[in-house]
Amino acid sequence: MNGKGSGNARSLAYIPYYLWVALFVIAPVVLVVYYSLFDVEGNLTLSNYADFFTPVYLSMTLSSFWYAFLITLFSLLIAYPAAYLLTRTKHKQLWLLLIILPTWINLLLKTYAFIGIFGTYGPINALLGSIGFGEQQLLFTSGSFVFVSIYIFVPFMIMPIYNALEELNVSLTDAARDLGASSWITFRRVIFPLTLSGVKSGCISVFIPALSLFMITRLIAGNKVITLGTAIEQHFLVTQDWGMGSTVAVFLIVAMAVIMFLTGGTGKGVRR
Repeated sequence: MNGKGSGNARSLAYIPYYLWVALFVIAPVVLVVYYSLFDVEGNLTLSNYADFFTPVYLSMTLSSFWYAFLITLFSLLIAYPAAYLLTRTKHKQLWLLLIILPTWINLLLKTYAFIGIFGTYGPINALLGSIGFGEQQLLFTSGSFVFVSIYIFVPFMIMPIYNALEELNVSLTDAARDLGASSWITFRRVIFPLTLSGVKSGCISVFIPALSLFMITRLIAGNKVITLGTAIEQHFLVTQDWGMGSTVAVFLIVAMAVIMFLTGGTGKGVRR
């Protein structure tokens, strides 16, 4: 009876979780799929899915994946050395707080801050003018979009890598050095493979949200960068074609699910 009672209690404890998933995960996806089956006039159709495979939307898809790849790659190149140094510095918690702190600031505020920084009369252009380069067009470029995106996503890359490095068994690196391995060989053959789970988690945490960026593309890149997130925003807020916007969202959801399926469950622990 006690076992049965505890089992019923555990089942009841899961009810809020199931309700949350049903209301805020499953229901929105079902609604998006439902709206994707209607055209702009409200007629039931599958033409939206056929239209998605036209060159315009395929180009947006390639652009989205390309920029998400660039953002993830540069974030990783910055985050791994930063996380590695964090594990070997004093006052780790203070430095972690300083890294996490920008994530507490509203994304729109950070975006507008960069508009001021990169603007014609911003500090960067003032510096360039003082050293003789003159004013440069820094806003509304793909480079500024990638830079701001990296700034926003780097903390989400650093944290899982830092956790993996912290959990790494130090005796393994000591053993590698005792056996004559150089610092580079130790990193390549011991440290990096054993922290690959953190790298994978960080890449997923950056790549998936980077696929659906739209506000930064609009405010920082202007019309220089067109992604699937931009297309969804346009269809819902400008053209009012909710069916096509939902169709793009469906493909984006499917792409994210495939990425998570292909990368999930293959990571190995860092402890040996």
